[in-house]
Amino acid sequence: MRKILIVDDIFTNRMLLREIIKKINAQSIEAQNGKEAISILRREQIDVVFMDIEMPVMNGLETTQYIRKHLPKPKCNVPVVAITAHDPAEFMQNYHDIGFTQFMSKPYSIDKIERVIANIEPQQQ
Repeated sequence: MRKILIVDDIFTNRMLLREIIKKINAQSIEAQNGKEAISILRREQIDVVFMDIEMPVMNGLETTQYIRKHLPKPKCNVPVVAITAHDPAEFMQNYHDIGFTQFMSKPYSIDKIERVIANIEPQQQ
């Protein structure tokens, strides 16, 4: 069973993602900001991270860059999916440079999440 880390400061966003992840038979863990996410990543084996971009304490960009530069292998290579309500055209140009594996715009759906995860799996093998 996949273990997915949901990182979002808004409770309702985490709750919605948690319910969708249950429906696709995966397990979820939640963090409210980047610092919590890094702490979880240090102690847990996580298969995919859904990372909100705008959060207090430590935002998604800072957190993803920290993961890539400071966590040991293989944790530094965990797939990180950027999630945002921003215009995808603005963000899509440089999301790989920041260290994101995929990009997913809100609103969420089961199909959208399943597609994103399916596109990530071959990279992990």
